[in-house]
Amino acid sequence: MKKLLTLVLAVALALTLSCPAFAEGYSGDLKIWVADAAVDFTKAQVDAFKAAYPEYAGMNVSVEAVGEGDAANKVITDVAAAADIFGFAQDQLARMVAAGALIDVEPGNAEIVKAENDAGSVAAVTLGDTMYAYPMTSDNGYFMYYDKSVVTDPTDLDKVLADCEAAGKSFYMEINSGWYQTAFFFGAGCTLTYDSDNEGNLTNCNVDYASDNGLKALKSMIKVSQSPAFVNGSSISNATNVGAIVDGTWDSDAAKELFGDNYAAAKLPTVDGYQLSGFGGFKMLGVKPQTDEDKLAACDALAAFLTSGEVQQARYEALGWGPSNLEAQQSDAVKADVALSALGEQLAFTVPQGQYPGDYWSLATGLGDRIIAKEFDSADDAALMDVLTEFQNACISYVG
Repeated sequence: MKKLLTLVLAVALALTLSCPAFAEGYSGDLKIWVADAAVDFTKAQVDAFKAAYPEYAGMNVSVEAVGEGDAANKVITDVAAAADIFGFAQDQLARMVAAGALIDVEPGNAEIVKAENDAGSVAAVTLGDTMYAYPMTSDNGYFMYYDKSVVTDPTDLDKVLADCEAAGKSFYMEINSGWYQTAFFFGAGCTLTYDSDNEGNLTNCNVDYASDNGLKALKSMIKVSQSPAFVNGSSISNATNVGAIVDGTWDSDAAKELFGDNYAAAKLPTVDGYQLSGFGGFKMLGVKPQTDEDKLAACDALAAFLTSGEVQQARYEALGWGPSNLEAQQSDAVKADVALSALGEQLAFTVPQGQYPGDYWSLATGLGDRIIAKEFDSADDAALMDVLTEFQNACISYVG
């Protein structure tokens, strides 16, 4: 508690000097939804905001626990009853905009967001030319944990596999997952995205898996699956005899415990001449449309405060959430975080996850299962291109 109070006071002082001023003030009610783990932290930061901006001292702010994965559905179901400010994940942005559940970011704040946050998070909160939310984290994605007594060169997947094979250790990656599988396809230069209309209906599939790049990706996946070291999986808590594993920051404590003094992490390696890519994930704060201009200004001011560099730094220190703010990313504490540093490197090569139909995930699982079952081990390029064409046509068929 003492640590949290110190962080709050420091943030309040810094933001009094650095945040844009909103002079009109507001003394009514305002509701915020954040993840359960962030409720107490957010309440403390709201108090810091009100202390820094006396014109909002009389505002009554309630903070409720609604996770980023549930917020979009709750908001879209009843926008009027939803919170005024809410946290959500980037893959929900398009449907939230289509439902009229987000007001675009105040222009002055949008310029600050662009200048102070990493490019991936800025892209994640932007649809077309319009910014619709405030970046809060850049910490949802995957990279590679490894045992540095086993892996001598984490930059090359062939060498990682060879080291694991030589040591009798396993290399884990979940290639039958539509989330992890994109590491190969996007890395090789393929595209798979969906467009949607104002009602949130999918209108177009942008996909080129049935291509030379797609063939390269599929052959890389087959090759990796043939290694004696390969094990399909992505949770280090459920893994055994691990030399390296593709996983995320949520498993950093388990990785530290497993590897001990040999704990290390890095961006994904290259394979067959290209850098493995994949989805990047971001959390953000959105503001719903308001009829009261003073309340809207209050929401903008508070959302800007709660996603500022100082608060992102405090949130990392209190909760371990990785900041999207460039200055916070360069803090000694964040730079010393092995997992976040690896993810930060990887996010430079990733694509923010957008909206995908449920059938895509099942389709991708089926493709991965066929690779693991060695169905394609002796297939020639023509047969593999038929597989990719079938996959691509299925992705297109989900539109309509």
